[in-house]
Amino acid sequence: MLDRPAGNTSEANAAVLVSLDFNDGDYAENLEELRQLAASDALAIRAVIKGGRSRPDPATFAGSGKVGEITVALEQTGASLVIFNHDLSPAQQRNLERHLGCRVIDRTSLILDIFAQRAKSHEGKLQVELAQLEHLSTRLVRGWTHLERQKGGIGLRGPGETQLETDRRLLGKRVKLLKEKLAKLQHQRELQRRSRQRAQMMSVSIVGYTNAGKSTLFNRLTRAHTYVADQLFATLDATTRKLFIPDHDSLVISDTVGFIRDLPHTLVAAFRATLEETVQADILLHIVDAGSSNRDEQIAEVNKVLKEIGADSIPQILVLNKIDLMSLSAGATGYGRDECGRIMQIRLSAKTGEGVEFIKLALSEAMQRRILQRCEGSSETGSLIGGYAALNYSIE
Repeated sequence: MLDRPAGNTSEANAAVLVSLDFNDGDYAENLEELRQLAASDALAIRAVIKGGRSRPDPATFAGSGKVGEITVALEQTGASLVIFNHDLSPAQQRNLERHLGCRVIDRTSLILDIFAQRAKSHEGKLQVELAQLEHLSTRLVRGWTHLERQKGGIGLRGPGETQLETDRRLLGKRVKLLKEKLAKLQHQRELQRRSRQRAQMMSVSIVGYTNAGKSTLFNRLTRAHTYVADQLFATLDATTRKLFIPDHDSLVISDTVGFIRDLPHTLVAAFRATLEETVQADILLHIVDAGSSNRDEQIAEVNKVLKEIGADSIPQILVLNKIDLMSLSAGATGYGRDECGRIMQIRLSAKTGEGVEFIKLALSEAMQRRILQRCEGSSETGSLIGGYAALNYSIE
């Protein structure tokens, strides 16, 4: 099936999207997310190829018939890039490029390209490059001469060493260097964290699905000027600020990279140093787009990544954001408490500021409990919320 959106854009940014249905659910949501990823990468969608299969084709993933359909779409639209909404093996990618005569990338490569454009800090750029190189290392199936040019080329190849072997060796050296640099930055971050712990300063991390409004809430709370845009992965670099809570001391709050379904493992590994701000937090503000039709699935995806990085046991407050888009009001009961009386769910609009006071109320209560625990010399073993399964995601 071929959908052809209208519009004229240069072929350099023109792409054909391919999304196949394997009857595993959420097909429409996955396709819409691919559209958003392409738009976030400043690509013009010239056509969308749809279809259904029981399993991927070993050679081309899509099968010969669908490859023919993609070829026709490329000829009709003038696009020069094909993006699959799936992970392709190196052999499948190579075969597709040979058949189609253009560049073919998969979902992981698209996300990595977006990350490469958005990373601003030194650490963020190092992490993105590491993720790209680790992804590239699985696809060294032909000469990657750009690696040799970066290192000077002539004189680097050993006796009897092939181009592929040279590229692998150069890539391995670069990966090792990047990991060493990131380890130093991680050590510096750990020293800063220990300093905050000695000062007994509470740490809060804002987490959530990409484009849920994390940075907007962060700016609203701290009056910072973190980049905000209605696109996926607008924020990549972790930003930390102090937040003063009335009648209490200050706390440290961090804005983090957004999560997404099927987040590439190379990205999770490469961004582990940044995500450690989440792992070491005392409380997580889990931001959710309240108007999203599949917000429950997004909540589950975020919790899956949190478990992968070892942050699943940290207390959460579920924040249902963007109520302004739903014509709802936070009202006097814009938050809900668990059986222990702790605020476990808040609804607000980070854009307009309505309901943000409930965030400060929840953090104030948490800081008060922290003070009482220190005075009593005991540690709290219960969760701030009654567990993920006990949460009620409906908005009255």
